[in-house]
Amino acid sequence: MTTIHRAAAHLETVEAPGAMLTKTAARALAALRITTGFVFLWAFLDKTFGLGYSTPWERAWINGGSPTKGFLSNVEVGPFQGFFHSIAGAGWANWSFMLGMLAIGVALIAGVGLRLAAVGTTALMALMWAAEWPLASGSSNPVVDYHFIYAVVAVVVALTYAGHTWGLGRLWAKLPLVQKNRWLI
Repeated sequence: MTTIHRAAAHLETVEAPGAMLTKTAARALAALRITTGFVFLWAFLDKTFGLGYSTPWERAWINGGSPTKGFLSNVEVGPFQGFFHSIAGAGWANWSFMLGMLAIGVALIAGVGLRLAAVGTTALMALMWAAEWPLASGSSNPVVDYHFIYAVVAVVVALTYAGHTWGLGRLWAKLPLVQKNRWLI
């Protein structure tokens, strides 16, 4: 294969991301992206407004409740127990957690900024995994649990351009800011 053919093959892949996916696979990835985004958006909405699923109205963030206090102050195992107890209920921890969940949820549902969403999801899930410390908490699978799965899903949908199907990913990728800063895709 000549250098020109290799360069052309590379450009085809870059210009047509996901070209190796079937339409059905692209739709399945889009469905995975949207439903995973809804997991994060729902958690944000329930903790913010106390919809009564995991957060009752009286403990809602808008009513002065703390989205991090209950979870982090009840960390019972692991090497980071003291750290998580110390930040439980801190204003910056509440805001970081909630804005992270909102941003991840909106990005995944809309199909934009998926690389940043993948980094954010991985960081958030790693912190939550460390707080729960499944290695010693009696988890049925101490290594590969839902934290790991959500992080992998976010990375996969980012790498497969899953925002281009049933999302705003194609429009997002054409924005001048995104064109100049490809890490924003």
